[in-house]
Amino acid sequence: MKIIVNGENQEHTVPLTVTTLLQKLDLQTEQVAVEVNLTILDRLTFPTWELQDGDKVEILSFFGGGAS
Repeated sequence: MKIIVNGENQEHTVPLTVTTLLQKLDLQTEQVAVEVNLTILDRLTFPTWELQDGDKVEILSFFGGGAS
């Protein structure tokens, strides 16, 4: 299965859930927002949302910081 993650082509075996993808990318679900085909996903759906061939996935990471 071919998907696009943050603009980069990737190939994965199926089935692939959002949680599994995040684990493969060494990302924690609590620290990211995920959009699939322009739909922002609820974090609770990550374990059951199966990615499909051709999906476009955008992953945004959160990090702390700022002015004191």
